[in-house]
Amino acid sequence: MRIRIVDAFTDRPFSGNPAGVLLLDAFPDDRWLQRVAAEVNLSETAFAHPLPPGGDADWALRWFTPATEVDMCGHATLATAHVLHTAGLATGTVRFAARCGVLVTTAAEDGTITMDFPTSTLTPVEAPEGLAEALGAEVVSVHDTAAHIGDLLVELPDESAVRDLAPDLAALAALSDRGVIVTAAAKDPARGHDFVSRGFFPNVGIDEDPVTGSAHTALAPFWSASLGRSELTGLQGGARTGVVRTALRGERTLLTGQAVTVIDGDLRA
Repeated sequence: MRIRIVDAFTDRPFSGNPAGVLLLDAFPDDRWLQRVAAEVNLSETAFAHPLPPGGDADWALRWFTPATEVDMCGHATLATAHVLHTAGLATGTVRFAARCGVLVTTAAEDGTITMDFPTSTLTPVEAPEGLAEALGAEVVSVHDTAAHIGDLLVELPDESAVRDLAPDLAALAALSDRGVIVTAAAKDPARGHDFVSRGFFPNVGIDEDPVTGSAHTALAPFWSASLGRSELTGLQGGARTGVVRTALRGERTLLTGQAVTVIDGDLRA
């Protein structure tokens, strides 16, 4: 069985966010899918199989962390679309049927892929007790995204605070449903990004996710409102980084990035 490891939201290997991708004839037992994801041991492994023609979607798509199945994942969707296009199994637009609804991806001639995701609803909330201590940083504002992705979106004072963060992950796990996204405006937008972020998701078995597409469905409306522009570029990551271009379109957010296959091999299980 063929398995690929794809670095998403980057144009070069060993950067961005790696995802496992397996194209199947049908979904096997959930326990097998979870065991494969645990073996691959990346933030997400995507499993997809083709659907009959004439329906609302072209492929069925599921995502698993090493610990659990998740409702929405951006980078593994990008990785799956990249595999379909590079393998000659798709051109142009691909529609995926997922737990969060139908997700549409569109490949451009320059190699970028744009994903159409639901925009997260942001609700301003008071900072939970212990949040600043768990992060080890001053908190500027907090928004709840529970209706969509189940994260806390936490604004920090500046880019350096985001980059230097070394949070208490056990403490963070008790403060949100899925995880905590920290963000700040870019120190120097001339360097090619408008905001920075990092994502910590210990509740689903991911201490830090290098580049989280789904998080940008919350980051896009937050920074579009703050900066007064609907199209922005985000830089996410700590040791590994990747770039996500966002375009806010009301109830939908377009996420654009590149991907590169770094491993193409056989799964013998």
